[in-house]
Amino acid sequence: MKFDTTDNLCVNTLRTLSIDMVGQADSGHPGLPLGAAAMAYAVWAGHLKFDSSDPEWFDRDRFVLSAGHGSALLYSMLHLYGFGLEMEDLKKFRQLDSKTPGHPEHGLTKGVETTTGPLGQGFANAVGFALAEKMLAAKLNTPEFPLVDHFTYVICGDGDLMEGVSYEAASLAGHLKLGKLICLFDSNEITIEGATSLAFCEDVKKRFLSQCWQVLEVQDGNDMAEIDAAVRKARRETEQPTMIIVKTHIGFGSPKQDKSSVHGEPLKPDEILATKKALGWPSTEPFFIPEEARARFAEQAAAGEKDRKRWLKLWKNYAEALPEKAALAKAMLGREIPEGLFNPDAAFFDKPLATREASGKVINLMAAGLPGFTGGSADLAPSTKTDITADPSRTLHFGIREHGMAAIVNGMALHGGLIPFGATFLTFSDYMRPAIRLAALMQAPSLFVFTHDSIGLGEDGPTHQPVEHLMSLRLIPGLLVLRPADAWETLYAWEAAVRTKRPTCLALSRQKLPLMTQYREKIAAGVKRGAYLLRGPSTVPSIELIASGSEVSLLFEAAALLEKDNIAARIISVPSFELFREQDKAYRDSIFLPNLPKLAVEAGRSIGWEELIDAPVKTMGVETFGKSAPAAHAYASFGLTPEKIAAAAKKLVK
Repeated sequence: MKFDTTDNLCVNTLRTLSIDMVGQADSGHPGLPLGAAAMAYAVWAGHLKFDSSDPEWFDRDRFVLSAGHGSALLYSMLHLYGFGLEMEDLKKFRQLDSKTPGHPEHGLTKGVETTTGPLGQGFANAVGFALAEKMLAAKLNTPEFPLVDHFTYVICGDGDLMEGVSYEAASLAGHLKLGKLICLFDSNEITIEGATSLAFCEDVKKRFLSQCWQVLEVQDGNDMAEIDAAVRKARRETEQPTMIIVKTHIGFGSPKQDKSSVHGEPLKPDEILATKKALGWPSTEPFFIPEEARARFAEQAAAGEKDRKRWLKLWKNYAEALPEKAALAKAMLGREIPEGLFNPDAAFFDKPLATREASGKVINLMAAGLPGFTGGSADLAPSTKTDITADPSRTLHFGIREHGMAAIVNGMALHGGLIPFGATFLTFSDYMRPAIRLAALMQAPSLFVFTHDSIGLGEDGPTHQPVEHLMSLRLIPGLLVLRPADAWETLYAWEAAVRTKRPTCLALSRQKLPLMTQYREKIAAGVKRGAYLLRGPSTVPSIELIASGSEVSLLFEAAALLEKDNIAARIISVPSFELFREQDKAYRDSIFLPNLPKLAVEAGRSIGWEELIDAPVKTMGVETFGKSAPAAHAYASFGLTPEKIAAAAKKLVK
């Protein structure tokens, strides 16, 4: 692409809009927009396939601003390219309830592909986008009909590449040969505290070469022709992702150019004027947009609409020529769930199983009916039981990269067309927490499978025994946490996870648990409501015994002991705090009856049960770290036995 003076004017329009937004808010990060505007414009003007009139058109290119603190630059582009951000939205930058928050938020602002700001996350999400594109292309494309054919572009900064999650994600991207992933590195060698040399001496080029990336270099971050040429070369490389190292000046044109203070401090009014003067800007008026620039942006946006219309014609021809493939594509892109998928016959589970084993069977049941279902583990598939045995190509090997795995799964989930999951032990959810939190913030339909969910994993001891993890995950707003009590609850927990289309964690046992087949009808109805009466006594109840997961089976044994003393117990299973909270008050009151003593049992921290039940409740849990011992001995050590539960219940019954 040939760039002219109007293109230079467009770049400076992005710069001045951005510093005006930050200046009006008196809050934000002017450094990146001033330094990276030329590279962002070169990508959008010369390469990015998009249609702002249909921001979610499936075969669009994905653009990720991983360095999300530079959000003013992204909002300026979304405004000028017609994504629905109005000038008033720009003027409300970082203000309450605006469409232009401090960091880009997916679902709030059209054109924002993923929520970024926590550094490294956007980079790893971009790997997920590119992986999803590659997998879908392999499944749906033919030589004549490249139905899925788009690139993922990401702009990252020095801080992104310092975060460990970027190492994990880049390593996997190179290994998987994600040739349609193109990263432009805004290399200005400045962070908040000063020069990157304070804490960073890596040779980024050598690092990415060692991770099987193509590495290109652009010496002048304002040279759009040089950036354009590098992107064109990157697009021709099909076997390796590309890292384009672009040398830039943070805060370009401002009195604070190349200073750390310009990273996150608004320019003062006189500094804004000085910057505009240095850029040769024709007006001192805030938020001024030259007509030539506005027309050029509109012209480029119109070209994007033509790309979408060409794709729609391709889709029409594809559907006519390959109706079976088109039906498959429609099912995958629409996340269609076949009728009866989660209704196998009673013989599907015929013996006691650990819920991780039951999950493995359900995973393969789902794989047979959901062509987009895919996922894998952080090198733990033999333990997490997450191999898709019928179609190994859909089993992902994330390696020992839990944080990267979670962020990549988020990118895949946001991309669409796939139903992705990542798996590891529950205790290692700590490695994944930033990505899980962002999944919840975005309401991305990411699935996280956590096995070895309690002290029941036994001999590996306290380093591997999760104690605080269940409650800590339940604290994340918008995250669905499911802890099933047997194989059948596991089946319906998976159904809830897939149907609700929201971020979900499944916590599964290592130890085998009795089947509750006789209660299957209650389980099917109850799991989706979060808590339910599993078994009521034949006489007037004296107490409610409450638990989740593997501890539910202990309640049955405890109830049998209580019956010998003529104490009748209601047994309540609570697979999900979140689903139960969403039920109406009448249902909640029907599960936890007033005026009955309540005993809640869970092999983890017990804080939170009283708030859920909204009534006084005695709890039995694990309030310290676990112990290395066989599972039964570990449970006994913490008093989690039928005998101890029955004894505690007796004390509550007056």
